Amino acid sequence: MAEVWTPMASANSLWASTATPLRTFPVLSGEVQADVVIIGAGYTGLSAAHHIAKSGLVPVVLEANRPGWGASGRNGGVITAKFRQSFRGIDAAHGRAMAKRMHEIAYESTEIVEELVSEFGITAARLTRTGQVKAAHNHATLKAAIDEAEWMKREMGDAEVRILDAHEVREETGSTAFVGGVLNPGSGGIHPLNYLHGLAEGIAARGVAIYQESPALRIRRENGLSIVETPEGAVRARQVIIATNSYSDLTDATRHMQHTLVPFRSAIIATDRLPHNLAGSLMPSGRTYTETKRMMRWFRMVDDRVIFGGRGAFGKQDSEAAFDALRKAMVGIFPELNDTPLAFKWSGLVGMTLDSMPHIGRLDDHTLFSMGYNGAGVAMSSLMGRYLAAFVRGEQPEVGLLDASRLKVIPFYPLREPAVRMVAGWYQFLDAIGQ
Repeated sequence: MAEVWTPMASANSLWASTATPLRTFPVLSGEVQADVVIIGAGYTGLSAAHHIAKSGLVPVVLEANRPGWGASGRNGGVITAKFRQSFRGIDAAHGRAMAKRMHEIAYESTEIVEELVSEFGITAARLTRTGQVKAAHNHATLKAAIDEAEWMKREMGDAEVRILDAHEVREETGSTAFVGGVLNPGSGGIHPLNYLHGLAEGIAARGVAIYQESPALRIRRENGLSIVETPEGAVRARQVIIATNSYSDLTDATRHMQHTLVPFRSAIIATDRLPHNLAGSLMPSGRTYTETKRMMRWFRMVDDRVIFGGRGAFGKQDSEAAFDALRKAMVGIFPELNDTPLAFKWSGLVGMTLDSMPHIGRLDDHTLFSMGYNGAGVAMSSLMGRYLAAFVRGEQPEVGLLDASRLKVIPFYPLREPAVRMVAGWYQFLDAIGQ
């Protein structure tokens, strides 16, 4: 019996409410030919399509909903040159050469976002590269942040990393909740859905076929080709790219990839527009900000609204408890917002891996993938599209710890949600007692 597909509603996000319109792409009907069929029209899939087309090959992109429906349209729009594993930790576990290569990859990822925004003229993405401040909530975490920053200066050559005292962080954030921090200048912010829309419009204008509401229901082999079947059509191609990340379980065709990820729901809130004097006193530098607690929160100012996000939501749907916890944390940092209504609340799935690293490469001679961005995917997924195109061309790009062979299946997969809840609860307890 054929799988029945019902398109899902978009997130009720600030981004969706302020996005530039995106054309309606056709639903795939009948059979088409391509060199590469890409499953997923997020940053990974669209960047891959762009770079594959630049190589002179023909890609076709299949999207189960609309481009940007998944994580690429639901994230916080924070661009950082980092992984969840620290470069110092990578150095200790894998050596200096590996740490330097991973450092190169991280910074390449932020550069490619700027390149793509420039190439396609995506002014609506409102890309900034003003930096990110890691704000320390106590002296122990401040010391750890300073030690890391000094190591990065000394060993990785990050000369522009700057240590901030309590007064400087107060000037940066408008909050007295922090004892100091570290400024990483290369980071930035973006309107994530406008960035995605700009990529989709840009590559479509160059002749790349994108099909919306065309989920990949089945992948099979026939006469040396891969056939990806959708409800009303199919694509025949020499190679397949799976670019579905935490939404890999939408259909059976990609569900096996979900067993390599722990989907962690990330929730975000955005306030009403603030009065001009209040908006001017909070985060006046226009940077993005994170805190050092285990259940890390991040925040930024966009259009005189405070956007505040973090982990801690569970289950398959939006969680009012998670939104309430975010609001409480936001008011703890910014007491001035106690009476400010929320205008938007939304969430999306982050793909976590066992080693806290994204992974890219081949599943077999015909199938490639990239996923597992661990909450830092806006820049990294954009870069992985470039690397996927290199793999398609038969090259072997040096991806360091991101190599596909390092991606492990989650043990005791059915227990992943209670395990995540248990760990998150422990982290919340430690944060609550100031540890």
